[in-house]
Amino acid sequence: MSLAFTHEPGTAIECLSIPIILHKEPGEDQELKCGFKIGGGIDQDYRKSPQGYSDNGIYVTDIAPDSPASRAGLRIHDKILQLNGYDFTMVTHKKAVSYIKRHPVLNMLVARKGVTQT
Repeated sequence: MSLAFTHEPGTAIECLSIPIILHKEPGEDQELKCGFKIGGGIDQDYRKSPQGYSDNGIYVTDIAPDSPASRAGLRIHDKILQLNGYDFTMVTHKKAVSYIKRHPVLNMLVARKGVTQT
């Protein structure tokens, strides 16, 4: 079973976009935490992805239990299409991490493999 979409950056993707609003919370060091990790980016070789992704999208690779991400409904293997209006289908890994860290509230649109309706 493939967990990813086959998508070429910069082209239209037909999928259901799931809106997720994530409010970061202070961690032990008082830095705002979101509770998820990402993989991918247009500068990465998706063929080397341990998760088996089939394109250069930004994917959620890990979610901490009882974190803002888990409470917001984010799931492992969700593909982040947009974050606060910023197109995540044509972004480098470093730029995606920087953008996620910069904002206290993340308004995301994600695609989830196998979800065709809400």
